[in-house]
Amino acid sequence: MGYSLASQWLVREAITITQRLTRQQSRELTREQLLRSAAELFAEQGVNGTSVEQIVERAGYTRGAFYGNFKGKHELVLALLEQRTQRELEEVRAMSRQSGSFDEMIEHLRSWHGERDRNLAGWLALRTELWLYGLRDRPELLPVLADRERRTRAAMAQGLEQGFADRGVTTPAPVELLALIVHALDDGLSIQRVLSPADSSTDTVVDVVELLMTAWTALAHSTAPADGPPAAAPTATPADGATGPSTARPASPSRTRTFENLEKKP
Repeated sequence: MGYSLASQWLVREAITITQRLTRQQSRELTREQLLRSAAELFAEQGVNGTSVEQIVERAGYTRGAFYGNFKGKHELVLALLEQRTQRELEEVRAMSRQSGSFDEMIEHLRSWHGERDRNLAGWLALRTELWLYGLRDRPELLPVLADRERRTRAAMAQGLEQGFADRGVTTPAPVELLALIVHALDDGLSIQRVLSPADSSTDTVVDVVELLMTAWTALAHSTAPADGPPAAAPTATPADGATGPSTARPASPSRTRTFENLEKKP
């Protein structure tokens, strides 16, 4: 008898746990669909031009489902920013884990840019709308957008450091500055790709990165100390924001002077 009661209790508990998991999974699915619909609408007609009613209608839900997940449209924008930031960083980290060298990383980047190119106009429109929303309507959102950019640049800096390490040279300038250059070029080339697709290809951004690495490597060689091997490349801040003791060696005086001279040239 006792065994039967215990068994019945275990069955009831198992059913309850299963129902809870199902409800949680259902809520996550609802949230994901609302974010996806919002992203599409923001890209098509802007953040301010999109209403909660339009978001729930496209997602196939009710206003109750929306407010069960978000306090309002602004909270959804914050969630969308974080989701897309994390997704892109995870993709970059996955490429880094799968790459044994910088050259392999470049090939993975080619595939990644090829995938992104299929919806580049929508991706660029959404990205632009989100920072315009912060610039025009919600200045308090600007630090969030700035943090997103810093995390993206940190991931790029790690990839650049791997490239310099593969070539046995130190970075010819602070790696954070080089990552900023690559990031800015990526943005600019993406705009040009959307406006003038015949003048570029899906490989253009990666080709530019390779060209820059060749030039920066040559600069690093030309400014390296004549005596002794090249210094180890400095360690960039991890993409996830974690910090730790730095193992970077100071730049050589000759390299520093050369970089300063380059900055002063018109």
